[in-house]
Amino acid sequence: MSELLAPAWAGTGAGALVADHALLTAMLDTEAALAEAQAELGVLPETAAKAIRAVRAEDLDSQAIAAGVRETANPVVAFVAGLTAAVDPAAAEYVHRGSTSQDILDTALMLLCATTLDRVERDLLATAASLADHVRTHRDTPMAGRTLTQHAVPVTFGLKAATWLHLVLDAVERVRRVKPPVSLGGAAGTLAAYEEYAADGNAALSRESAASVLPDRVAEKLGLAPQVLPWHGIRTPIADVASALLVTTGALGKIAADVLVLARTEIGEVTEERAPGRGASSAMPQKHNPVFATLVATAARQLPPLAVVLFGSMTAEDERSSGGWHAEWQPLRDALRIAAGAAANGVRLAETLRVHPEAMAANLRLTRGAIVSERVNAVLAPKLGKAAAKRLLTEATAEAERTGADLAGLLDVSPGLLDPAGYTGLSGPLADRALARFEREERR
Repeated sequence: MSELLAPAWAGTGAGALVADHALLTAMLDTEAALAEAQAELGVLPETAAKAIRAVRAEDLDSQAIAAGVRETANPVVAFVAGLTAAVDPAAAEYVHRGSTSQDILDTALMLLCATTLDRVERDLLATAASLADHVRTHRDTPMAGRTLTQHAVPVTFGLKAATWLHLVLDAVERVRRVKPPVSLGGAAGTLAAYEEYAADGNAALSRESAASVLPDRVAEKLGLAPQVLPWHGIRTPIADVASALLVTTGALGKIAADVLVLARTEIGEVTEERAPGRGASSAMPQKHNPVFATLVATAARQLPPLAVVLFGSMTAEDERSSGGWHAEWQPLRDALRIAAGAAANGVRLAETLRVHPEAMAANLRLTRGAIVSERVNAVLAPKLGKAAAKRLLTEATAEAERTGADLAGLLDVSPGLLDPAGYTGLSGPLADRALARFEREERR
């Protein structure tokens, strides 16, 4: 799959997690686990299960399977034909026994989701570790807090990094909550064919019991969660994945959005680490573009529309949907690789971020003390009255802006009252809370 126009995940390995080869392998693993579980229950010979397990994705004609999608509206029919042809002839009649296309594809997609979510979680934790270092280092480094694009009151960079850390840990929690389940239901979610194929004479359990425990056996073999009910028409497992991926890219996207602002030439409070060729422009030699923040921001914008499609497919008609199920596949694959790419790029963004306290200090001086006018207002209000104090400060800050004079001189107050470093509120203790949460995570 081409990565030329895929900046959100190019070069991160995310594409391979959900590529056609990975999907075919997951489908084969599903068929093999199904056959092995059925062999344990006496539904088919153990030799047949071993023959099915022996087939590899390379043994199948992926182009023929892809071509078959147009003929049957899903890839499983051609896949099963290819698998049947690839096994030992004595095992051919046992391939896909009692199953239906949605069983195999949904379970295979859950395997891809589980693998991808595991990687996303690892990368989020690595990002969190780098952010925690920034919080510790810059717990008390003052900078301008900005609201609606303007200087508001001073904060610390430690607190800003702590908000990023908190968001990333929120994403970790959401990812962990997702437990991709096996999907076995048969043609209409009744397990009827699985029950019918359960052989009374050979099975240790009754036909009904064998069919009932089969999904759990397959789930255990695949490392997936068990299903409560067949979920052909219950699409919450897909929605759960979409939700976790959306929170992941949203959390990382917030970090990227802040970095893209703070890295502007005229602000310069953070930059990404310089490396040969990274962030280069084809036309402007002086450019040092923030690459990783840009890649993460791209992912954060691309994933929400995909999540909308996946949530929209919850309104599935009947026991199995025509169109709704089919509409999930490509958006789910895109969402998985975009989120995995964002998580990988988030690691690089956090670990290569360079913080410039001197630029933060210079920017704090831009308003000549006005950034601390809230504090002065709180001091003057008891003496002058709230309305009079605000009116005086409004006039003084306007004059400071017009004339370039310092606000302390115009108000005839101590310069210390207007020191931004003395008015960061509980920035430090609040940052400590995020650190404590991260440290609890480290001890898990």
